[in-house]
Amino acid sequence: MTVTRTRVALADDDVLLREGLASLLDRAGFEVIGQCGDASELIALVREQRPELAIVDIRMPPDHATEGLEAARVIREEAPETAILVLSAHVEVEHAMDLLGGGERIGYLLKSRVTDVEDFVETLERIVRGASVVDPALVQELVAARRVNDPLEGLSPREREVLALMAEGRSNAGISRQLWVTEGTVEKHVHSILQKLRLPETGDDHRRVLAVITYLDVR
Repeated sequence: MTVTRTRVALADDDVLLREGLASLLDRAGFEVIGQCGDASELIALVREQRPELAIVDIRMPPDHATEGLEAARVIREEAPETAILVLSAHVEVEHAMDLLGGGERIGYLLKSRVTDVEDFVETLERIVRGASVVDPALVQELVAARRVNDPLEGLSPREREVLALMAEGRSNAGISRQLWVTEGTVEKHVHSILQKLRLPETGDDHRRVLAVITYLDVR
């Protein structure tokens, strides 16, 4: 039986990093359908090839500002079926929050994350399957931050811990393994979090994503 490999478009102006990442992805079973060094080339590549995943550096030529983020916005609008992972050399809270507002199948990771190959590949697979993933370094920064009017104030320490793992894109089963509790206990915590954050039950809204966005907005 032929196994279909996940097709990936890769954009980074650092040639050595890009080639290394392409080699890593190939060994992990992905198919790199194209590489490029700037955002406009990536957009053109996605328009032509419609890959399942696009990986893009947040800062690229010509200004090394937010070109990758702008490309991600265009891709999400024109090819919503393409999952997106934005890579960054630094923790940039505003960019991550803006990115997560795009909903499912999207992620923000630090480039240093790539050194943990197994975890990185697992993260890519989760994003392609529909997760929203935030780098734990960013999550930890946000855990330490506080506001006077903190919407998370009513959460217990354990609920905050569960919400932090939700922000990393973990499923209830994944959270239960991480915290060494039953999946049923996690489900109760998640239900309590959604209730305390006053996220209404509807058929259209992704309440977990809304909870994560609320969490990231507290900084």
